Amino acid sequence: MNDNISWLAMQQLLDSALPIGGFSHSFGLETMVQDGRMNDSGQLYAYASAMLLQSWATSDAMAVKAVYRDAPAKEWERLWAVERLVHLQRISSESRSGVEKMGRRLLQLAAAIHPGLDWAPLTGALKAGRCFASHPLSHGYACLLLGVSEEKAMQGYFYTCIVTCVNSALRLMPIGQTEGQSLIARLTPLTEEALRVAAGLEPEEAYSNMPMAELAMMRHERLYSRLFMS
Repeated sequence: MNDNISWLAMQQLLDSALPIGGFSHSFGLETMVQDGRMNDSGQLYAYASAMLLQSWATSDAMAVKAVYRDAPAKEWERLWAVERLVHLQRISSESRSGVEKMGRRLLQLAAAIHPGLDWAPLTGALKAGRCFASHPLSHGYACLLLGVSEEKAMQGYFYTCIVTCVNSALRLMPIGQTEGQSLIARLTPLTEEALRVAAGLEPEEAYSNMPMAELAMMRHERLYSRLFMS
């Protein structure tokens, strides 16, 4: 694909309407709303920006980086090892399951949309149980095959996480669509800082530093009532 078509193909992957199940997962946000820790857009901005800089950039983005480093060299086991490191750092079983479901659905959908691209290394490894095909891995691999740059692939992943977070909040909190879109617009520039954070790490140095969010994810499965799967 030429650069213009690759860019448009990536927009399709980033569309919030893409049916990969992101609308089913709040990743702990629902717990914090029920606990009264998340009441307005200011608190949501603080939460999303912290997740961006201390989890998505330092953890999930490392799986995307590993795709661009290892897939062209066909160092598949090295790539699967990074994905395993990133994925198993998710303490909540619900969150691990959610990220797997989204990633596998994205892989299935992307392969159906672009059947001429070589999806076999990832689909074969998933079938053999050598990888999880988690959301960041599948996103990174799809972007690589589409000819998207590594930087744009990571930035696109950050944007997807931001939109998923805000869209979940729209169903949980007393904020409207306009306020939600304004929040996305305010958070998007932070993806530049997130890229700088990710650039300073090797994939094997992946880590997350969001203990309150992790505890909320773990407690979600025991909530009295739930709108989301995780």
